[in-house]
Amino acid sequence: MSLTHPSATEQQLSKPEAISLREALRFWLKLGFISFGGPAGQISIMHQELVERRRWISERRFLHALNYCMLLPGPEAQQLATYIGWLMHRTWGGVIAGVLFVLPSLFILIALSWLYIAFGEVPVVAGLFYGIKPAVTAIVVQAAHRIGSRALKNNWLWGVAAASFAAIFVFDVPFPLIVLSAALIGYAGGRLAPEKFSIGGQGAAKKSFGPALIDDDTPPPEHARFSGSKLLRLALIGAVLWALPMGILTALFGWDGTLTQMSWFFTKAALLTFGGAYAVLPYVYQGAVGHYGWLTPTQMIDGLALGETTPGPLIMVVAFVGFIGAYVQQVFGPDQVFLAGALAATLVTWFTFLPSFLFILAGGPLVESTHNELKFTAPLTAITAAVVGVILNLACFFAYHVLWPNGFDANLDWPSALIAIAAAIALFRFKRGVIEVLMGCGFFGLVVHLLR
Repeated sequence: MSLTHPSATEQQLSKPEAISLREALRFWLKLGFISFGGPAGQISIMHQELVERRRWISERRFLHALNYCMLLPGPEAQQLATYIGWLMHRTWGGVIAGVLFVLPSLFILIALSWLYIAFGEVPVVAGLFYGIKPAVTAIVVQAAHRIGSRALKNNWLWGVAAASFAAIFVFDVPFPLIVLSAALIGYAGGRLAPEKFSIGGQGAAKKSFGPALIDDDTPPPEHARFSGSKLLRLALIGAVLWALPMGILTALFGWDGTLTQMSWFFTKAALLTFGGAYAVLPYVYQGAVGHYGWLTPTQMIDGLALGETTPGPLIMVVAFVGFIGAYVQQVFGPDQVFLAGALAATLVTWFTFLPSFLFILAGGPLVESTHNELKFTAPLTAITAAVVGVILNLACFFAYHVLWPNGFDANLDWPSALIAIAAAIALFRFKRGVIEVLMGCGFFGLVVHLLR
């Protein structure tokens, strides 16, 4: 047997060598450009790369970190990358991982937002979006299925997911209340039926990919141990990083200025919305479309379509919202609409993601001290199950706006329905990639739109 090509068994028996910050930086930069498919796709990519292929972190530690990120408000995939980067290479490792996860998509979305607002009424562009939007609905359903297939391992967790869906779909219960209720159910369930609320639930896969650099029994490194002084210092730095740009915006444009209000709104979105991108979108829709009128319902769905077709967190749709709102309102006058849009996109990205970094860097030490304690992991497992129900609710939200664009009183848009069904078959039956499906549906949408 060649020494340069060890078998899979031999690879699994040998523990990976320590990873330098430079090597990790190259990986996080690559991830920023290939992380398509929304939160579910991005988490799947990280699992394949970091758990299965590179073995930087074990399955159990990966899922524990993921459950914590699911608990937090903000984009769970970006927070997971930040967490793993921090665990491996301290604060700078987390900052690098988190920033590189976002930065490529920011630049891409600024360019695409400008093309959209400048040429969106062109029949070719309108036709492409006509086909892409039904595909997005199918992709959201797939996200619920992919997360659910990993999280819902027994009837108890299925019950939590069903109750979550009913609460938000039928009774319009606020998502933070759903999260709190799921956490309480998980806490009680961890005591009454611990085998049902272990990580991943009963029947969770116990597959091992071999020794990992950060394995199940690897003790937390020195920087991952809790320190009150570190927490205080981090809180002060975070307060300055938020207050300084907010103060400058208020001084220049006033509290009621568009850029100031955008920054304040997306600060609230970052702090008050739980469950990742799919759960935050209804809140953003309600505020950006209904309250402030920065963009129309159709533009919001088009923005989600753009978010699905670009790498990075799906919540980067906030950059689209900021760009369109500032561009249309001509914040800097009619001659500098692109500058206004680009600045707004950058600002809302800053205020949306700043809390995510603080949550990980501040809460990471506590999480690392609890990765083998069921009283902490059981609530997180229940919350993950609840999130599945919320994502399914979002699929219904988009299906309504795409398939019945003029409301239930009008007729079903049959071409959109057929494109959505075809996208679902491609995703579920033939396991096609998200970008491939979006491109195919965009082509068919273009054909239908031009033939009408």
